[in-house]
Amino acid sequence: MGDLIVAIGTPLYYAISAILLAWHWLFGHLLGSNSGWGWALSIVGLTVTIRALLIPLFVKQINSSRNMQLIQPKVKELQKKYGHDRERLAQETMKLYKDTGTNPFASCLPLLIQMPIFLALFHLLSNAAKNKPKGFLDEGDVSSLKDGSIFGARISETLTNHETTNVVVLAIILVIAMTATTFITQRQLMSKNMPADAMSGPYAQQQKILLYVLPVVFAVGGIAFPIALMIYWTTSNLWTMAQQFYVIRNNPAPGTPAAKAKEQRDRAKAEAKGQIYGGVVETTVVEEQRPATRQQPKRQSKAARQKKQGPPKP
Repeated sequence: MGDLIVAIGTPLYYAISAILLAWHWLFGHLLGSNSGWGWALSIVGLTVTIRALLIPLFVKQINSSRNMQLIQPKVKELQKKYGHDRERLAQETMKLYKDTGTNPFASCLPLLIQMPIFLALFHLLSNAAKNKPKGFLDEGDVSSLKDGSIFGARISETLTNHETTNVVVLAIILVIAMTATTFITQRQLMSKNMPADAMSGPYAQQQKILLYVLPVVFAVGGIAFPIALMIYWTTSNLWTMAQQFYVIRNNPAPGTPAAKAKEQRDRAKAEAKGQIYGGVVETTVVEEQRPATRQQPKRQSKAARQKKQGPPKP
């Protein structure tokens, strides 16, 4: 087991430290090589780089979540039909997943991929706090990272291992931010992009568990996290919130509150452009008000005119 952790962790140490040093080279030129803000912004840059690389997995996660939501009525039908036979229910449910191209585990992929990266960064920072170089970080980098501070707090310190009260204040703020952004991200998904039929299904129960469990995990774990690591995770949560907001707003699952909101926005845009929602163009023609045309009298024959005028006078 230890060999496996080393085999996975060592490449991650080098990859993460390489990206971190690349960003630090940029911010070091702007703010100074030993600036704590330079290291803090380098961690933000590391987060952005990793999340950008994970965009394909996030798209896969969104598609899988949409499929899971849309097939919930069929899952409920299977539960009513085969509820007495768990083995048959499991077989039919897996068949439904296969037929619809749904992977129930795909929604966890970004989180599962990020956890090894998170742990590798945790060990990288923990070793830096002990003056132990790891990955591409040399002794000078480790010393600079260890002593780097923002708002008077060293970013390598934790709530359980600190020297100043500034660390306590900043760490508590970041723990709250990390916990709140985790909760809001999960809440955003459930309240806006889940149809009513899916709110009582097993998928909804899974989301409800994550809604409350994940923030608690990070709130408790945040006590032992270095400030630099909490900067990483809070930035990652903010990225997720923005990315999820964009996807839910522009490509919501059918039958969800987000889909109804998008329909209303599209309708308003269509009406503003002079269109009827549904693609039929509404054209209003304003006719000029012209004076009424004078009707010409009908032509009459000579005999009719004479008859109308009466007999000639003597």
